[in-house]
Amino acid sequence: MREARARLPLLARLRASHEAWLLGVVVVMCALLGVVAPGFLSVGNFVDLLETYSVQGILALGLFVVLVSGGIDISFMATASVAQYLAAFLAARWHWPALAVIPIGLATGIVLGCVNAVLIHHVRIISIIATIATMSVYFALLMYVTGGKLISDLPDWWSDRVVFFSWENADGDLVRITLPMVALAVAALLTWLMMTRGNAGRQIYAMGGNMESARRIGVPIGRLHLLVYGYLGFMAALGGLLQAHRVGEAVPNALYGTELAVLSAAVLGGASLTGGAGSVPGVLLGIVLLAVLQNGLNLMGVSPYFFQIVIGLVILAATSTMAMSARGRRVRRAGAANG
Repeated sequence: MREARARLPLLARLRASHEAWLLGVVVVMCALLGVVAPGFLSVGNFVDLLETYSVQGILALGLFVVLVSGGIDISFMATASVAQYLAAFLAARWHWPALAVIPIGLATGIVLGCVNAVLIHHVRIISIIATIATMSVYFALLMYVTGGKLISDLPDWWSDRVVFFSWENADGDLVRITLPMVALAVAALLTWLMMTRGNAGRQIYAMGGNMESARRIGVPIGRLHLLVYGYLGFMAALGGLLQAHRVGEAVPNALYGTELAVLSAAVLGGASLTGGAGSVPGVLLGIVLLAVLQNGLNLMGVSPYFFQIVIGLVILAATSTMAMSARGRRVRRAGAANG
């Protein structure tokens, strides 16, 4: 399908590109919100949005890899919370250094992600059931062990803001490029390289497109399950550590309950819930669109509960469009075969 699209003229490729349509929607929404929401189009507001949504962007990139493989994971926020709190406990209570705390936090995410992979591949539990179960177990254990107490005395190396570049714009606003923004850029580059420039990425797309066919041609399904769920666990842990860095504390339930927003960004970006489709630029544009919508609604004074309606409608619209598109392709293939 990609090769056929590559042979089309440039204008036709843009019309057929999900990312191009999504970019157009983002531009139109920015223009509209710039008119009705004062201050929306300022540079400072866009940079603040980028930092605020950087953690969700990193999580969406990890979830995107799982969705492309044909699976789904609901437990990533619980994984992020466990990794964040364990790292915060080691840093604040036992005073371990960054060189020990950060690898342990990231390794925790990878291990919890691989537990999901084992349950799905070896125990043969459906991915959504397995990850709902592990989400409940991870989060309940975290709340039980911690009593829901936050850790606010993080060491300076963790809580101090890391600024790579800053400048003052014409309006007098101080604009900063911070660690979460740079981490999002690195995570996007790493995910893009893995999914488009490596053999693993091609195998993940093949597995998501048709797992049985991929197995017959020698794709290592078990190892790929470990890779995609372990990768999401890594991204979840990274997001959890960065969230604690942003707010200066580790709260056990701070990230819990935002799974749908991350899922909607990935699906909106073209990641199919049936697997085998999606791109990193699409996921990033999905995050941008949701950030633009929520920020615009906030500036307009609209209730935050309305945004939850938007998220639900986004998931319904995206999945309905994908289902109709897949049905149309099947009909066309059947017609070509009969003709």
